[in-house]
Formats: sequence, structure tokens, C-alpha cells
Amino acid sequence: MKSLFDIPAPAKLNLFLHIVGRRTDGYHLLESVFMLIDWCDTLHFEKRTDGVISREDLTTALPADDLIVRAARALQQRSGCSQGAHISIAKSIPEQAGLGGGSSDAASTLLALNRLWELRLSLAQLQTIGLQLGADVPFFLGGHNAWVSGIGEKMTPIALNAARFLVVKPSNGLQTQRIFSHPNLKRDSKAARISDFAADAFGFGHNDLQPVAELLCPAVTQALSWCRDHGLNARMTGSGSAVFARIAEDFEAGVVTDFQSRLCRNLTVHPLQGWAV
Repeated sequence: MKSLFDIPAPAKLNLFLHIVGRRTDGYHLLESVFMLIDWCDTLHFEKRTDGVISREDLTTALPADDLIVRAARALQQRSGCSQGAHISIAKSIPEQAGLGGGSSDAASTLLALNRLWELRLSLAQLQTIGLQLGADVPFFLGGHNAWVSGIGEKMTPIALNAARFLVVKPSNGLQTQRIFSHPNLKRDSKAARISDFAADAFGFGHNDLQPVAELLCPAVTQALSWCRDHGLNARMTGSGSAVFARIAEDFEAGVVTDFQSRLCRNLTVHPLQGWAV
């Protein structure tokens, strides 16, 4: 095998996000449900024999040492692989949106190169590498929608009904660290149960990061207001700045002025589910 083309890296939505405490080392304890959606970046991989990792940006320009390159190098180091790869990426998922695009790119890179380089690392081994790259990477490797807890490392696969969503992304982004370090952040939400969530999957809970995000980025408030004006009950995903709302099958967004928007469906499993076992 010399190449792998059209490898998808799907985004995710946080259906809710509760901060239930904080560890002594400063890490926040959270509860959330991560749900895969069909908004994807697309990656292409070509094997190199010289050990070099190179990347070509087909759409949006990325930092030189982004998560894709770091994931490839981490896999090389973990496996002792002497092969390299030229990776091309067409970015579609916006950055600093709370959609997990960078983490998803890293996960798809680990899965694709594990196959391209014929390394046969297990899913557990890839998840160990992924966790070192970012807290969300193991979720995308896991392949299933999940109830997430701890600092993001504890995941329980869950089933969700098929649904349609509108995702609205302001032009401004938000840096996760700015929100988690803010003194106004609520850190004492009551712990929930999966059974509580299951009773109202798409309406349960709230996002504890949203009030701080609205302070830091008024465009989040504007996006939420646009949704409310169109009869939608929206909330922010992750650390923002994108917001989302469940919509009916016949809903048409029309022109969402000043925002990037997309009509999405949730996914039952990751498109690369089963690529590592």
C-alpha cells in the first residue's frame, strides 16, 4: 500500500458540558456527551521512504507543527517506524469552534498511518498516543458517540437517535484556555447520570462554558440570538465559539448573515471505526 485518499475526520458536538469539580493539579472534571456529525475534514496520505513527514494545505493554511504533523511524528516514535508520509488536508471544520477539528484530524492521521505503514498497533495503543496529543483525540479514535467524564479520559459508548442540526460559527474563535482560566467559570455543577440524559438526550443539561464565552466573545451571543429569532433552542458546543440547535427535517436555514453555518446530521459511528482493534 502506497497511499490512502479521501480519509474523513468528522467534527463533534458537545450535547451538554458540565464542570463538576476541579482536581488539585488544576484540571477540570467534566461531564459531557460527545456526538459525531457529518461535517468532515478530508485527508490524503502518501507513503515516503525517507522518514520525512510533510504536509500540504489544500484549503486553510495551518501552523507548521499542527496536530496532524505531531500525531504522525508521535506514531513514528512510538512504533520505531522509519517510513514517512506526505499528508494533504482539505480543512472544512473551522478552528476554535468547539467542534474538535484538530483532534479529529490527529485521530484520523493515527488510524490512517497505522494502516499505511502496516504497524498493526492496537486501538488501545493508539489511544495512549492520542491522549498525549489532546484530551479529545481518544474519543475520535474510539469510534462511538460517548458519555465523557473525568478530565475527558473516561468514555462510555452510547446510542443516539438520528437527528438533524444547524451549526452556526461566528467569525471569531475562542481559545479554550481563556475560558477554563476565567474566574467567572462555574465549576460546581451537580453530577448527572446517563439515565437522566437518556430521558431527554437532545435537551438535557447546559454548557457551563457558555456564559464566560459570551463575555469574551459577544459574537457567540449574537449567534444564539439569531437562532432564537428563528425559533431554535441553541447552545454552544465545547469551548465555542460555534453554537448548534436540533432542527426539523424540513427546516431550511436560508442566509445566516455574518456567520458560517452548516446543516448536519449525527453519525452512528466514526467512518473509520474498526480500522484498529
